[in-house]
Amino acid sequence: MTTNLCFLPAVDLARMLRNKEISAREVLSAHLAQIERVNPKVNAIVTLTAEGAMKEADHADTAILRGENPGILHGLPIAHKDLQLTRGIRTTFGSPIYKDFIPDSDSLVVERIKSAGAISVGKTNVPEFGAGSQTFNPVFGATRNPFDPGKTCGGSSGGAAAALACGLIPIADGSDMGGSLRNPANFCNVVGLRPSPGRVPSYPSEMGWFTLSVDGPMARTVSDVALLLSALAGPSTLSPISLLDPGSKFSLPLERDFKNTRIAWINLGLPYEREVLAVVNSARPVFEALGCIVDESEPDFSGADEIFKAWRAWSFEAGLETEYREHQDKLKDTVIWNIEQGKSLTGPYLARVEINRTRLFHRLREFMEKYEFLVLPVSQVLPFDVEKPYPEMINDEEMHTYVDWMKSCYFISTVGNPAISVPGGFSSSGLPVGLQIVGRHQDDWGVLQLAYAFEQATHHWKHRPASVL
Repeated sequence: MTTNLCFLPAVDLARMLRNKEISAREVLSAHLAQIERVNPKVNAIVTLTAEGAMKEADHADTAILRGENPGILHGLPIAHKDLQLTRGIRTTFGSPIYKDFIPDSDSLVVERIKSAGAISVGKTNVPEFGAGSQTFNPVFGATRNPFDPGKTCGGSSGGAAAALACGLIPIADGSDMGGSLRNPANFCNVVGLRPSPGRVPSYPSEMGWFTLSVDGPMARTVSDVALLLSALAGPSTLSPISLLDPGSKFSLPLERDFKNTRIAWINLGLPYEREVLAVVNSARPVFEALGCIVDESEPDFSGADEIFKAWRAWSFEAGLETEYREHQDKLKDTVIWNIEQGKSLTGPYLARVEINRTRLFHRLREFMEKYEFLVLPVSQVLPFDVEKPYPEMINDEEMHTYVDWMKSCYFISTVGNPAISVPGGFSSSGLPVGLQIVGRHQDDWGVLQLAYAFEQATHHWKHRPASVL
């Protein structure tokens, strides 16, 4: 019963909790037992707050027995990404500079999750300052892929993805600049949604108008992602770019008829490992069976690489200038490189980059007047050796930086369209491969609907990582 509880969809657990078929204490106890048994094999949850969580579970049970109206996440265990501020709980950012830092307030994401009734069990592992899509740091070490502990789980929401795959938690928060919600979901056979900028308001943030980085939900199913998004989304005066749609919009049924819906099957002209393309292309008949019209047609993403790298470098310099100045000896070399790249940028250069970004947005907007969705691989590679910081080659093409192998994700980040990673199948060696679905500007709901339809037709999410369970 314990393991079964840990792999029930969050929507089912939430319903059972609301109907008093099961208590929050029972749900939490099952997940804490799973954490104790499995987490040492993957190192997904790096700070555990079991005692405080149990008190919260008892409080939740008492409240619902009194007839109080439960929140939409009532009694669901969750662990927060170790980039999110958590009041009274260590928040390290994966950096030795902050290994003992305990915030005195919650981030807005954590606050909304708590207000919706979820119960925090701790923090999930990240790369240092979330830099790179491979989760390792000098504070906690590496997080391993549940489907092959010798491989990486991806990043930067790697601890969250691994924890979900192992049944340690039913829902998780994450963030995404160049693929950090999508790539680890792809590597761990779970679902990660990069929402439209402003869909999930972010606070605190010293760069409130910055749209390259977003917060968002992760879970094992699309319905569970929509459930968490319903708690995270909605306007806030704390974020100048927050969208006005209420979170309740994402509580509606996800079913939709996709007859004659036009999809562009794309690869952005990038190199991919053979098995990645084979798994993704094998999914095309599924969309056609759903009634979609699928064309191989490429949007013009020229300039996306320069745009992403320029604004990424700018954000690193702006966000980590103090750490660079005062603690450079404690920063990993790729973070230093990104900061120094940011220091070399000029105003006129960034102006040209932003002009090109606007032109790219409009080229894609015009392309997607014909096509409602884009479908492409999430990552260009399969999960790689956990000891390797990043892939240096794809096929015969050299990767010049530690992010080059993630272009299939970060090209999408430059335009800000919503995108989701949904389980798409497995390689011959049993490694997960995700499918990336991209929607029109701010059409997060449509992305969720198509991902749900694909998920219901394939059921790849049901495959558990036997290597650690």
